[in-house]
Amino acid sequence: MESNKRSSLLINSLIFFILAVSPASLIAQELSGNIDSLNSANPTDLIDVYRDITRKNSTQRTFDSSNSRKNSFTFLPAVGYTLQTGLTALLAANYSFSSAKYPQQHSSLVSAALNFSQRNQIFLISQSNIWAKNNKYFFPGEFRLMKYPQYSYGFGSKSDPSESFKLNYYYLRLYEDALIRIGKNLYAGPGFRFDDHWDIHQEIPDSTETDYNHYGYTKKSISSGLAINVLMDSRDNPVNPGKGHFLKIVARLNMKALGSDSNWTSVLLEGRKFIPIDHGSKIIALWTYNWITTGGYSPYLDLPSLGWDSYNNTGRGYIQSRFMGKKMLYDEAEFRFRLTRNGLLGAVIFANAHSFTESPSERFEKINFGYGGGIRIKLNKFSGSNIAIDYGFGGMGSRGLFVNLGEVF
Repeated sequence: MESNKRSSLLINSLIFFILAVSPASLIAQELSGNIDSLNSANPTDLIDVYRDITRKNSTQRTFDSSNSRKNSFTFLPAVGYTLQTGLTALLAANYSFSSAKYPQQHSSLVSAALNFSQRNQIFLISQSNIWAKNNKYFFPGEFRLMKYPQYSYGFGSKSDPSESFKLNYYYLRLYEDALIRIGKNLYAGPGFRFDDHWDIHQEIPDSTETDYNHYGYTKKSISSGLAINVLMDSRDNPVNPGKGHFLKIVARLNMKALGSDSNWTSVLLEGRKFIPIDHGSKIIALWTYNWITTGGYSPYLDLPSLGWDSYNNTGRGYIQSRFMGKKMLYDEAEFRFRLTRNGLLGAVIFANAHSFTESPSERFEKINFGYGGGIRIKLNKFSGSNIAIDYGFGGMGSRGLFVNLGEVF
């Protein structure tokens, strides 16, 4: 039954993608013709626009193959919005750098964002992707420190929004991997995973029963263990890929010997594919993200859940944590295109499909869909970073605005 559900999920995702892509090129041509004043042979970003408006510096920031690999720092104080956080004030930054000693080495990237939300959430999230020794070694890492009240909706893809309950907790995440090249674009190596949730409490009447109660409510939980990683990455730019693919397999083994509350295991299977069209002015982007608890007792807040990937981007059209279960299947397709020839403005249309196992059957019984579109504004033409502003729609009236510094995937 699970294999049938998996096939249905992929087929439906492709159908949504085909329906969405059909009118995209016509929209792009229409909008592009109305923004002639922005068109230019030289790529343009927000920094160029600011310098032009303020006339602070007349020197042109020319984009070519040599300076496109220069070190690039972007800092953005901004206001954002998601269904989970509401209005958010944030300080976001990313630093992209290359090796002078190894010209063919991939650009490394370190990004961080400090957020203050109107819903009393405070969180610092940082990701790093460091390359060394002419791409022989790769060190990806992730850090989170969060004060994070949120709503939980219980298990499965059929959960009802009316049965949601509020959780309050603090959260520390520390992930670090050390990978070595074992073939062309192929890497493998060990890693460490640490998730610590504490001061967990539910805001519910004393007599209310929740899925958390049924699963095993605890006021704190620690998951700590080793990871075994296999990675294949041929993307031309990890910040904003124009072509290539990304495949990742992570087996996680949490152990009491390393401080975990219980012994449990999980597997993550992720794939991304980027297909350039019309000399790269349009891109078909495909994403699959499959997160499966394979054995033992995982803490409730460490179970697979929508919107809890590394960049909190799965499930546009739904609030974070809207669906959860012991197994998660997820597919998404996006069509990206330019609105101006100079690359300052772009747009996307997207569709996603996902399913979570129900409890206690642990079977996939329903597929949920999300879809929408958005605008891209070039923040830095050298690193390729964009400001992504999307509006997504989901089932049961779910909808909302989603803002990212960088592409969704």
